[in-house]
Amino acid sequence: MSGIRVTYSGLISFVFGISSVITGLIFTLIVTRNLTQTEFGTWSLIGGLTSYVLIINPIIAYWTTREIARGNKIAKTSLLSSSSLSVLAVGIYLIIILFFNSQSIDHKILIFAAILIPIEFVRRELIAISIGYKPHLAELSAVVFEIVKIPTALILIYFLDMSIIGIIITSAISGVSSIVFLLFKINNLLTDKFTVSQLKKWIKLGWLPLYPKIAGVLHNADVAVFTIITGSVGGLAYWASAKAISGMISHSSKINKAVYPKLLSGGKKEILEENLVRVFYFTFPLSIAAFVFAKPGLFALNPIYEIAVPVVLILIPAMILKIFTNIFSQSLSGIETVDIKEQSTFKDYIKSKLFFLPTLTIIQYSVYISSLIVVLYFTVSTSLEIELVMYWAIIAAITELPITIFLYKMVRKEFSLKINVIPIIKYLISAIVSFIPVYLLMEKYLEYNNRIIEFLPDLFQYIVLGFLLYLGITFVIDSKTKKLVKSIIKELR
Repeated sequence: MSGIRVTYSGLISFVFGISSVITGLIFTLIVTRNLTQTEFGTWSLIGGLTSYVLIINPIIAYWTTREIARGNKIAKTSLLSSSSLSVLAVGIYLIIILFFNSQSIDHKILIFAAILIPIEFVRRELIAISIGYKPHLAELSAVVFEIVKIPTALILIYFLDMSIIGIIITSAISGVSSIVFLLFKINNLLTDKFTVSQLKKWIKLGWLPLYPKIAGVLHNADVAVFTIITGSVGGLAYWASAKAISGMISHSSKINKAVYPKLLSGGKKEILEENLVRVFYFTFPLSIAAFVFAKPGLFALNPIYEIAVPVVLILIPAMILKIFTNIFSQSLSGIETVDIKEQSTFKDYIKSKLFFLPTLTIIQYSVYISSLIVVLYFTVSTSLEIELVMYWAIIAAITELPITIFLYKMVRKEFSLKINVIPIIKYLISAIVSFIPVYLLMEKYLEYNNRIIEFLPDLFQYIVLGFLLYLGITFVIDSKTKKLVKSIIKELR
């Protein structure tokens, strides 16, 4: 699978990733403007609970990307196996929700949400196949997912006022649409036979992709911990809205989308060094934009969430660190070859990066969730709900820093990484300079109108102005930007 084009897939992934941000924002606006704070918090809880059972999905999906990227024909085996695994996941989910007995939670809604689990299992498996085959297909499927959500949400949530039930049905229909799209795009890979021996191998090695999910369980437990200790889902609404704004920064990592499968297929290590500079190019303006538009962004979601501005500002550095943590971890996993060797033993896997990297993450999230429990326990009775959410964000940022630094040192050693900091400094200064006048203009002229249909177009023009200024400045002062723009035009042609 050495035919994977890193720049092409990265650019396509980024462009469609940003497109999904816009469509996702529209959906979020529909949700936040039509749900109460408690209902929105319940929806956030559903997301957290379903993520617990999705941790068993990589038993198959983890190996799927690695095998497909190396040219092995296992698509049908992986898809059918993962679909069967979703039945077990539904059973686990129904057991988990028994432990939530807060009066503000409707258990019938939690039970109904179980329909999302098998859909998400199949969708994620198809995405795993796509990443190993043509990485940008994963982002295209996300665009399909988001586009279908908008009219469906308008009908079910806005016009029919179906509340959370409407959101669940909307997500289900969108998920199925994404599945149909991916099946159409990769159907040529599904002509192979179901291989029992391959499935046995994955099950035998199932402990390895499950092991990192211990970290996922710890990380996603923050939602449950907050709900249980505070006895409310109101704070989850502040948390979710703040993450909706700061989360747009994560799309800058999509430019690095094809590096992992390219390394798996034997690509040169130098591609990481080149792509990291591109990641910085997109990370800085998105981060500054999240900072500048935190207040109007939260207001657009719902005026009651405007109080969460400090949470957004704290989550911005946490999100930046998370981006590079993921990039470094994926790159190190991409050069690991222990799973290629048939004679590899359990001890070999234990010594490999495939085991070591998740161990670091488990340690990180153990510290994260322990710190959150302690802080919430001692402050819940004396602090406001928004203050508790701020403490939560601070803990997330602090616990991300050590692992980012450690993995950076590992990458420098393994890849002989030498990054030219001059263009990176240019990007940072350009981003700041671009958005300062936008911020000043917005503070003076932007009117906070409760009618979203009037407020959003006004806000959008400031957002566009900021990014156009950034593109213009960097195009003039940076040769890499000129090459990037030319490559984008070339790919579009």
